[in-house]
Amino acid sequence: MRLSSSFSRLALSACLTSAMAFSAPTAGKGPLASAGPLAFGPNGVLFIGDSVAANIVALETHDAKPAETAPKIDIQGINQKVAAMLGTTAGEILINDVKVNPISKNVYLSVSRGRGPEAMPVLLKVDASGQISEVSLERAQYSVIAVPNAPNAVPGGRNPRLDTITQMAYLDGNVLVAGLSNEEFSSNLRTIPYPFKEAAKGASVEIYHGSHGRFETNSPVRTFVPMKIQNKPYIVAAYTCTPLVTIPMSELKPGAKVKGTTVAELGAGNRPLDMIAYRKDSHDYILMANSSHGVMKLKADHLENYKGITAQTEVTGVPFEGLASLTGVKHLTSLDAGNALILSEANGMMDLRSIPLP
Repeated sequence: MRLSSSFSRLALSACLTSAMAFSAPTAGKGPLASAGPLAFGPNGVLFIGDSVAANIVALETHDAKPAETAPKIDIQGINQKVAAMLGTTAGEILINDVKVNPISKNVYLSVSRGRGPEAMPVLLKVDASGQISEVSLERAQYSVIAVPNAPNAVPGGRNPRLDTITQMAYLDGNVLVAGLSNEEFSSNLRTIPYPFKEAAKGASVEIYHGSHGRFETNSPVRTFVPMKIQNKPYIVAAYTCTPLVTIPMSELKPGAKVKGTTVAELGAGNRPLDMIAYRKDSHDYILMANSSHGVMKLKADHLENYKGITAQTEVTGVPFEGLASLTGVKHLTSLDAGNALILSEANGMMDLRSIPLP
């Protein structure tokens, strides 16, 4: 999808946020001002986080033919291949997220063509043969819902608007949305029913950050996984620098102020990038990619047994091991019960490949 230079990004954003939700075949340039976090829902529906417009787009991919087996994926230099397809250089694209359609096992990438506020959003699909194609949103069928209380755009420096949506997941009829709001306690978790009707105000989240030695309310969840703890639904969330926090989903009511339980400190000077939960050999694990600390495999059995951290500390809590064989991982996502998909970078080249779950 390419937007003409004469089409105003501001006008697009205003147009989309003027209605809470709509669903119909559409014409024109499609619904996106930006393409960020991705999540799959029922029947191949793909949720796309658009922080610039403060919207979530639910795209009917019509990609619901079950795959017999998950493909083995190994695409070297995928950033260069994508750049060539889009008529630019690898340095002028960003791959913002990677997700696997759990039905078809096709891979979807959200991409920015260009840098800065003029970057164009692009959605790509990689099939079992490794063929990369653009998913056109012109005349696509989709619905859109505005994210309430989004932070205002701030020119210069770190723009909080870009953290309106930091990650999403679909669970039991709801889209779970992590990010920032414009409220005093700006760290926010929203639960939005799908099909879209309306989006209520999210819950503000407070955590204790052991490395910083203080309670925090304005740092967004960077990545999370839904998990059951003692048969009750929780969100296990990771923040910058890197506290790991459990948050009961039963408390995520509109307008609520929720206090998460910090069950681990995993190291300062680090930003968690992606995480998945899986079960292997009758044990639960979390696999987490990080900006500075590589890929961690955390033991996730009986997270309820870890006492909440409430005093300044360094690395402690849930045990983990570093996986030295996995380097430069920027994104990771589930492929099937036994395999993950990773996007890794080395010397400016990005590779997309499947790996056995460790």
